[in-house]
Amino acid sequence: MNQLLSISSNLLFVAFVLYLIGTFFFGGAIRTDSKKTEGRAMNRWGLIGITISIIGFVCQLGYFIARWIVSGHAPVSNMYEFTTFFGMMLVAAFIIIYLIYKTAVLGVFALPVALLVIAYASLFPREVNPLVPSLVSYWLHIHVTTAATGEAILAISFAAGLIYLVKSINQTKKSKSTFWLEFVMFTLISVVGFIIITSIFHATNYSAKFDWVNKEGVEQAGKQGMTFELPAIVGPHEGKMQNPDQFKPLFYVPALINAVKLNTVIWSVFTGIILYILIRLITRKRIGALLQPLVKNIKLDLVDEISYRSVIIGFPVFTLGALIFAMIWAQEAWGKAWSWDPKEVWALITWLFYAAFLHLRLSKGWHGSKSAWLAVIGFAIIMFNLIAVNLVIAGLHSYA
Repeated sequence: MNQLLSISSNLLFVAFVLYLIGTFFFGGAIRTDSKKTEGRAMNRWGLIGITISIIGFVCQLGYFIARWIVSGHAPVSNMYEFTTFFGMMLVAAFIIIYLIYKTAVLGVFALPVALLVIAYASLFPREVNPLVPSLVSYWLHIHVTTAATGEAILAISFAAGLIYLVKSINQTKKSKSTFWLEFVMFTLISVVGFIIITSIFHATNYSAKFDWVNKEGVEQAGKQGMTFELPAIVGPHEGKMQNPDQFKPLFYVPALINAVKLNTVIWSVFTGIILYILIRLITRKRIGALLQPLVKNIKLDLVDEISYRSVIIGFPVFTLGALIFAMIWAQEAWGKAWSWDPKEVWALITWLFYAAFLHLRLSKGWHGSKSAWLAVIGFAIIMFNLIAVNLVIAGLHSYA
C-alpha cells in the first residue's frame, strides 16, 4: 500500500508538470501578431497543448484512483484530497470547453488556476487517515465530488470572465475597473505567496507550539496543543508558548477562529504584497496591462459565451452537490437537514449569487463586462468558502 501511495503522489507530480508544459504550448498558440498566422499556430501548438493536458488529466485520475484504493474511500475527506480533486475537475472542465470552442487563450488562464489550486493543496498534510465517524457514508462520494465538480465548472466561467476584462479594460488610464482588476491579480499573486512562504518555512522545519483554551473552555496542552509552522503573528485563545524562544504573537484571537489558519492567511497576504510590488517595480506596468498582449486577437463575444455556458452547466451541478445532496446527508448524519454551519451558509450564499447571475443575465441583459465581473466575484466567493471558511472559521466541517 505504501508503494501504491508513492505511485499516487508521483502521478500527481507528473500531472502538475504536464499542466505547466501545456500552459506554455497554449501560450505558443497566441504569440503571433498576424491573425492568419495565429490560426495555423493554434492548430499546431493548441493541439499539442490539449494533448499534453489530457495526458496530465489521465495521470491525475490515476493518482485519484490509486489513493482511493489505498484509503478505501473516495479521497476527498480532507483539504489536500478535496483541493486536488477540485483542481482535477477544473482541468476536466477546461478540456471539454476547449474541445468545443478551440480557444487557446483559455488554456493560458484556466490551467494556471488549476496549477495554483494543486500547489495550494500540496502544502496540506498528505497522510491517509481513517475517516472520522461523521464521514463514513456513501454520501461522501456523492455530495463532495458533485459539489467540487460544480465549483470547477464555475471556475471556467471565472477564467473566461478574466480574459474578457483583461481584453476590454483600458489600461492607459486609472479607473475603478483597472483598480479592481489589479485587486483580482493581487489575490492570485497572494496564493503564489502562500505557496512560497509555506515552502520556505517547511524547508527550515520551523515549529512553534502553544497550549490554548478551546471554545468549550477546555485547555488543550502538551500534544493536544496548537502547532504553528509559520511564525505566529496571531496566537490562539489564551495561548501559552511551549517554546518561548520562537517569535511571539502580536495579538490573540477568540477560540472561534482557527489561529493557525488565520496566521497563514496573514502571511500569504503579506508575501503577496511583496511579490506584487516587485513585479510592478520591475515591469512598471499593471498586471492587467502585462497580460493584454495575450488576448489582443480574442473575440469578446466568444469568451462572454464561454463564461455564460460554464455557469449554465456548473450551477445545476453545484446545486445538486452542495445543497440537495448535502442536506440529505446532513439529515442522515445529524438529524437535521440544515444547521446554519458556516460552510452551509457560504454554500447557500454561493448558490444565491449564481442564481442572481443567471437572473441578471437572462432578465436584465447583463452581458459583456457586467457578466464578466459577476463571474470573477462568483469565483472569489467560491475561494473564500474553500480557504477562509474551511480553514479559519470553526464549524461542523472543521475536519477539513
